[in-house]
Amino acid sequence: MVFIQHYLLKSVNKPIRNYLKSRFLDTLRITAKGGHGGNGLPKYGGVGGQGGAVYFVAKEGKSLRDVVKKYPNKRVVAGNGEESSKARILGRRGTDQKVEVPVGIRVLEQETGLLCELDEEGKTFLASGGGSGGCSGNSFLGKPGQLRTLTLDLKLIADVGLVGFPNAGKSTLVKAISNASPKIASYPFTTIRPQIATIEYEDYRQITIADLPGLIEGAHANFGMGHKFLKHVERTRLLLIMVDVFGFQLSQQHQKRNCLETVYALNKELELYDKTLLDKPCALIINKMDKEGAVEEICKYEQYFHSLEDGLKMCPEELVPSKLLSIDAVIPISAKSMKEIEKVKQEVRTILDLKAEEKLQEESSLDRNEQLQLKLRERGPKVV
Repeated sequence: MVFIQHYLLKSVNKPIRNYLKSRFLDTLRITAKGGHGGNGLPKYGGVGGQGGAVYFVAKEGKSLRDVVKKYPNKRVVAGNGEESSKARILGRRGTDQKVEVPVGIRVLEQETGLLCELDEEGKTFLASGGGSGGCSGNSFLGKPGQLRTLTLDLKLIADVGLVGFPNAGKSTLVKAISNASPKIASYPFTTIRPQIATIEYEDYRQITIADLPGLIEGAHANFGMGHKFLKHVERTRLLLIMVDVFGFQLSQQHQKRNCLETVYALNKELELYDKTLLDKPCALIINKMDKEGAVEEICKYEQYFHSLEDGLKMCPEELVPSKLLSIDAVIPISAKSMKEIEKVKQEVRTILDLKAEEKLQEESSLDRNEQLQLKLRERGPKVV
């Protein structure tokens, strides 16, 4: 009996597996409190010092894990203002607290929603203001600082967002084209936390790629961990859609989807989450071409990948999107082949460079039009 009890207690206190102890955090709730204003001195008309404030400052190389290390109780309190005295009639201001947060943070409050986006290095947000010092207007009593509970929500900023259903080979691809070492296994959901890897080229060009955990149908409605992962796609410049050439089936209870239906399913999830994602440039990777029967399988649907509209007649009704992805390149590969991996690296770079050039041309043409309008604008009085 004692042995059984010992065995049961041991199973309850089972240590957490290493891969669940991930250091990645993309959401953090934190309490910010401004400092209390110092009291004034009625006898001499002294004014108390203002309470310090709490600021969030965007900083490259920082993470939310660093914030937790510095503030383990998730509470940031600014210094109180100095009280007025005979020696110092005007009290000193309380010490401000500047919290360094990663670039890409959205600051949210439950009551008011989105307050600010810290998407540039050095951008600052006043999280909570300090209380005013005591003076004749408030009976020489210092006021308490502002108290707010805020959510720091991180959206990864990367050049490329890798999107696909579980077990499509995303982690294998990321490991092959970058210096990252994600967990790889033959079962779904081996990637449980998003991570950013860097693709390096011989001419020292670097392109960042966000490896996102696999989606499932219904991710747009937050099934699985849909919103937690899809939000990281919003700030990428290129979508890299990856599908298994033999399709995808989450479990025996779910319907089997072939590779074309898988593309439509991913298209549908992105559309239902945010239609603007479909305006991004997109490349489609068909993986696992080294397996037997892969060539025959891709030949059935290859003609539809470049023009998804032509394949809608083969798409199940529940997967038909109202807006389609515009696929710039289709790349059949085996993620284990380094020769084909180089092809992916070059294609990604080509698309990004082409889109950047197009954007520059658009901006320069707009500038020229504005200059022409200024030159042709009437200088004298207008007849109405």
